[in-house]
Amino acid sequence: MSCQVVVEAPGEHRLEEHTLREPLAGEALVRVHAVGICGSDREVYQGNRPEGYVRYPLIPGHEWSGTVEAVGAGVPSTLVGRKVVGEGFRNCQVCARCHAGETTLCTAGYEETGFTQPGAMAPTLTLPARLLHVLADSADLTAAALLEPAACVAAALLKMKPVPGERVAVVGAGTLGMFAVQFLKASSPAELLMVGTRPDRAELSKAFGADDFRTRNQELPGDFDMVVETAGSASAARTATSLLRRGGRLVLTGIPAPGALGLDPTDLVVRQLEVHAVFGAPPSAWAHAVRIFGAGVFDPLPLITHELPLHAFREAIELVGSGDPMVGKVLLRP
Repeated sequence: MSCQVVVEAPGEHRLEEHTLREPLAGEALVRVHAVGICGSDREVYQGNRPEGYVRYPLIPGHEWSGTVEAVGAGVPSTLVGRKVVGEGFRNCQVCARCHAGETTLCTAGYEETGFTQPGAMAPTLTLPARLLHVLADSADLTAAALLEPAACVAAALLKMKPVPGERVAVVGAGTLGMFAVQFLKASSPAELLMVGTRPDRAELSKAFGADDFRTRNQELPGDFDMVVETAGSASAARTATSLLRRGGRLVLTGIPAPGALGLDPTDLVVRQLEVHAVFGAPPSAWAHAVRIFGAGVFDPLPLITHELPLHAFREAIELVGSGDPMVGKVLLRP
């Protein structure tokens, strides 16, 4: 049976027969190659996703790669057969924020593939063709399934504009953190530090370009020009600000649980810190991530530790939340 995953409600899922939806005008039908699982998918399954940012029942899956099989009216037929990835945010394209290119701030309300709209944990996915980003014919589709988190990192760095010769740091040693290290290394920093909670990630962070790895209970240096926070833990933002010089730049990408330690407004003002935040990725960031992926600037493959069939959804969710140091990125293959 060709099956898809459906999360009925928190803690409840089923496998059901998949029926593809033919593309309407402006849409494309994609044959899914692989779909990644991240912490937000676990939140959906556990019921921890903030209200308004999930709609049950749903087919999850927002990190994916695939090949276009068919297109609807008004979509170039040359897309058929091309390897692609796709943006998740279903923006309206007509509000002021969308016209400014800030599609993740669309004022029409939040809609996203895999959270409020059907996702990629199915053999096929039908979505607006304007959301697709075409890859090279030689692209590795397994690696490309991780371009969604890469686009979020690209969004952070496009805001921060790293300059060669700066001292930069990354807080958080998960997928986003490892991508941030690779991206920042390409900007030729004078020093690149990763701060994490897992010493076992030190070797991989250095392989990706970090000069040093430290845990938060070690003495941490300061005076960094720029810090990228990717951990999303209760204390990560404050750890990140402690690394900055006066006038330094911080970008937050992690979403902590309620009760996290907030940034101290007095500290922000007195030290004149510049703070940005990223939630999702606009088209410019996706284009940037796809471009540097094609150029070989970063390699997601070493982060993938498990590839499971789609019917192993429950096992995959448990792996993601296990805390096992041998578990990295988990992919499902329809």
